[in-house]
Amino acid sequence: MIIRQALFEGRIHEGKEAAFKAYVADKLMPMWLKFPGVREVRVLYALERDEGAPAYPMVLSTMYDSRETLAEALDSPVRYESREMTQGLLAMFDGVIHHHVFELKA
Repeated sequence: MIIRQALFEGRIHEGKEAAFKAYVADKLMPMWLKFPGVREVRVLYALERDEGAPAYPMVLSTMYDSRETLAEALDSPVRYESREMTQGLLAMFDGVIHHHVFELKA
């Protein structure tokens, strides 16, 4: 299995936490679930971290069967639509997004 994660490094604007989470649930999650070949979509919200560790208030994790399936998803029209929709989310966020790809082994 291939896992692609988007790590949101930074901070959600003060007082916008609920709106941020609602935007993800209402606008982005339906799009992410339409990525071709996606097996699982998880959104993780930070509760705590080690002292001095960077802040990742949200992590998006998606699972695919193979690197080829991931490539198809990343080249799909819904991916570009979701990138455009993400602009509304970024209006409530200060920071950067890092994407990482992992291989999941049993």
